[in-house]
Amino acid sequence: MPLIPASGTGKFWAHSAKIIRFARHGCTNRPFYHIVVMERRKGQHQPVIEQIGTYDPIPNENNEKLVSFNFERVRHWLGSGAHLSTPVAELLGIAGLLPVHPRTYMSAWRNRQAAEKVAELEAAKQKASGSTQGAEISS
Repeated sequence: MPLIPASGTGKFWAHSAKIIRFARHGCTNRPFYHIVVMERRKGQHQPVIEQIGTYDPIPNENNEKLVSFNFERVRHWLGSGAHLSTPVAELLGIAGLLPVHPRTYMSAWRNRQAAEKVAELEAAKQKASGSTQGAEISS
């Protein structure tokens, strides 16, 4: 006899909406994420259907953020109709499985603008300190 839908399995579970998203683990101020498949309406700490990857957002000594995916299982779940959260879609775009997410382009553009502004301020500071040193030497 199949399980009734209220038990969390059975007919409802087979046809409910699935999503691929982050489930946060780790400690305070030291996040670590599992990339999991779960029912769309459940919270991040509810039981998951399958873990398909990990993401460590804190850069290591080589300034790398580590990500691992089981691409075979990601393709399986996407083919089965699972939805993607925006952060996972960004990572899959960077990894090359999906097209690059527009938010990735926007954050890269903002980072370039901030770097240019810092470079301009440094150049102005260098120019100002250079002209002051020249005036001190001539006096």
